[in-house]
Amino acid sequence: MAAEPLFAVEVAFATPAKQHLVVVEVTPHTTAREAVMKANLPTLFPEQSEDVFAHAPLGIFGKALREPQRHTLSPGDRIEVYRPLEIDPKAARLARAERQARR
Repeated sequence: MAAEPLFAVEVAFATPAKQHLVVVEVTPHTTAREAVMKANLPTLFPEQSEDVFAHAPLGIFGKALREPQRHTLSPGDRIEVYRPLEIDPKAARLARAERQARR
């Protein structure tokens, strides 16, 4: 039985201080979540909990995946690991509007 062919995908994660893009070789039936785990991001971002990478929302080329644990990859995909927002966008807009109103 022949081994399944491998192809490359990229896994991206960034914080305000640094970013990394890791190339991972995967088989045709690999899911987005499996590729993220294979990228071994906790070694590149030790300040992040491993849980972040195991459960974070994922996307491919800016489009969020509804079921990353079921989405199989295509050659050349870039999987993006989304980190939680530090501030709610609505709260940020409200704070900016209040600051501008005081001027």
